[in-house]
Amino acid sequence: MTGDQDGGAAQRFDVTMTVNGIERTASCEGRRNLVDFLRHDLHLTGSHVGCEHGVCGACTVLVDDHAVRGCLMLAVQAEGRRVETIEGLSPEDGPLSDLPRLFAEQYALQCGFCTPGILMTLREVIRDTPDAGETELREALSGNLCRCTGYQNIVDAALAALALMRDGGEGA
Repeated sequence: MTGDQDGGAAQRFDVTMTVNGIERTASCEGRRNLVDFLRHDLHLTGSHVGCEHGVCGACTVLVDDHAVRGCLMLAVQAEGRRVETIEGLSPEDGPLSDLPRLFAEQYALQCGFCTPGILMTLREVIRDTPDAGETELREALSGNLCRCTGYQNIVDAALAALALMRDGGEGA
């Protein structure tokens, strides 16, 4: 990470991170949060900005395999780290992973605004806790707000992904 200072302008930093398996570098002000860096500097607009206070979970991404609120982490804090966004779940040149497909099949989304953050949260849970049950899933989702669906179909989709993973499918 390198910094430039130009008179009275805010200090800018070249930030390098691995995003969805590709090393990316962009320049940003030190105060730029991660979700804005991803959306505006790297043009990855799948992560949504909701409350900007870390409450709604819409901006959730994985940093070094852990779910974090992109609005609460500075881009410079992600220097040298691995970041996975919703775009990493369904690359343009490949098939959808099981979890987004199961969301559609289980009617676990309506407006879709919260869905990227929920999918990233569930990706961590499914990856780290393959024997998770409904209680663990609901606890993990307690930081993700959805105003449209309620949560039962979301939990059902996650349980289906876990079952598929146990049966030898990809899961998340």
